[in-house]
Amino acid sequence: MEIDLGFAEKRDNNAWLSNRYFPSKLGGQPAWLDLEALPPTAQLQCSKCKAPKVFLAQLYAPHEEEFSFHRSIYIFVCRNADCQQAHNAENFTVLRSQLPRKNKFFSEQAAEDDGEPLPPIPCLKKLCEACGCYAPHACSRCKSIYYCSSEHQRAHWSAHKANCGSSKPALHKPLSAIEFEEFEIVIESSPTRPVEEDDKDDDARLAEFEALQASGNTGDLSNVSEAEMDKYFGNTAGSDDKTFRQFKKQIADEPEQIVRYKRGGEPLWITNTAATVADQLKTLPNCSQCGGVRQFEFQIMPQTLALLKEELLDWGVLAVYTCAKSCPIKGYVEEHIVKQDVVSEEQH
Repeated sequence: MEIDLGFAEKRDNNAWLSNRYFPSKLGGQPAWLDLEALPPTAQLQCSKCKAPKVFLAQLYAPHEEEFSFHRSIYIFVCRNADCQQAHNAENFTVLRSQLPRKNKFFSEQAAEDDGEPLPPIPCLKKLCEACGCYAPHACSRCKSIYYCSSEHQRAHWSAHKANCGSSKPALHKPLSAIEFEEFEIVIESSPTRPVEEDDKDDDARLAEFEALQASGNTGDLSNVSEAEMDKYFGNTAGSDDKTFRQFKKQIADEPEQIVRYKRGGEPLWITNTAATVADQLKTLPNCSQCGGVRQFEFQIMPQTLALLKEELLDWGVLAVYTCAKSCPIKGYVEEHIVKQDVVSEEQH
């Protein structure tokens, strides 16, 4: 049985990650698919602190039906540490968007991926200069750039004030407090390892993986301190349970994976679900559009945290569930996400 794994890679030119090229990516600003019916600001507002959630990642995952020839899943997160709770994903929002092959935004012919990248296809709505989401508010002084919220306008003022009122366009400079560093997510197929595989092989592979951790040779994870690695992969509340050991064995072959994609499959949980997310899995909400069941589609791995360089965020597994039929929609509809942490509720 195969599973698709996602790996983070830097591009020499992030213009290749614009909506014209239907990217899968981590960080930066969203590459919108439907360029007119953008999600309203209220949909991306944190229910606890009321701050705007920011773009975390998107996956381009087309479906077999004509109406979902183009299909992307987006994840947004509130970066406020006070809004995080163990095994609670209320500080996240997942959106699905899809288009038929013939649509009013994109050519039916795929864009060439050699030479110099072309500019993005412009949205029909104004976008926030700070985060790239729908922006109903213009700068009160120059009226030439737009923001999703007063929070992002204030955050962007130091970058904008020198050009406010100037006819010369300013280059976009990402704000590290709002945008995460941008990476392409490259998808590769990989065989899954049977749970019943020989224990001796498993233990040897696990020991090799842990040795790589200790020596700092797990690719992009090498910049993470030993204490931080222990936080995600060792000495956790679940370090003695079989689920956690199986998690480590399954990722030992490809320790740099940040996404596991298996539509209709099962997540690779980091610790026993009984004390963490079992009740949530029993009551997964149905699709808000068609009323049909949702199924697992992909998960974001904890290795992602090392790339984000954001100490305030934490998770073990982010499991995304989407409409099993990927039903016809307009614009962006909310899907469901389950967050499992590496501590039990009793220990949090």
